[in-house]
Amino acid sequence: MSTNLFDLSGKTAIITGCNTGLGQGMAVGLAEAGCNIVAVNRSEPSETQRRVEASGQGFLAVHADLTSTAPIDDILYQTEQRFGGADILINNAGLIRRADALDFTEQDWDDVINVNLKSLFFLSQAFGRACVDKQRRGKIINIASLLSFQGGIRVPSYTASKSGVLGLTRLMANEWASLGLNVNAIAPGYMATNNTQALRDDPQRSREILGRIPTGRWGTPEDLVGAAVFLASRASDYVNGHTLAVDGGWLGR
Repeated sequence: MSTNLFDLSGKTAIITGCNTGLGQGMAVGLAEAGCNIVAVNRSEPSETQRRVEASGQGFLAVHADLTSTAPIDDILYQTEQRFGGADILINNAGLIRRADALDFTEQDWDDVINVNLKSLFFLSQAFGRACVDKQRRGKIINIASLLSFQGGIRVPSYTASKSGVLGLTRLMANEWASLGLNVNAIAPGYMATNNTQALRDDPQRSREILGRIPTGRWGTPEDLVGAAVFLASRASDYVNGHTLAVDGGWLGR
């Protein structure tokens, strides 16, 4: 198979939540495949910018708080002004709040749902409209979770949101595939990121988790790069509505 199928030269990707961790790994990986990056974050993505520009690709930082949908129009506007629009959207920004379901607050529910589900949908809608208006092929990659398939404990709003991401991925694919938009998702397994620091610092929980992962290790941001490049590229043009688990084999146990 020609490696040109995975070439992203001349493409532009909007990636939310990419100042660190999985988002940063995907941003750098797409840039190394030839893609310009629009980085949407609440904090300055200085390290991501340095690494993207070191690969020779264009970079635009957009400051936005996706706890509301208010920044969405500006994200698309700035992308249009700098790069003439985007070909790829990766909805990676996310929140997690931990508490027993009996004690979980309405505020923690709303904050997580607003970022993980509401803003994800309306940013996808705006991106999709822009692609359709310009008759431009588009790729949407949503970041789901193992908790799109499982219930988890002490993360009710996160579980609800990530289950919703899986469903919305299918819904958007059903409606938009015929319009030239591929909508898919990646479900990362247990990754060594800020979100899992507390779990990794707990010797018992860490042993329990690693004991179930066939590869025997926590994942890294680099482990997501291949899946992201695949779903962003021509190689996945006939893949629609699929959620790809990158989990070291966790779901197979």
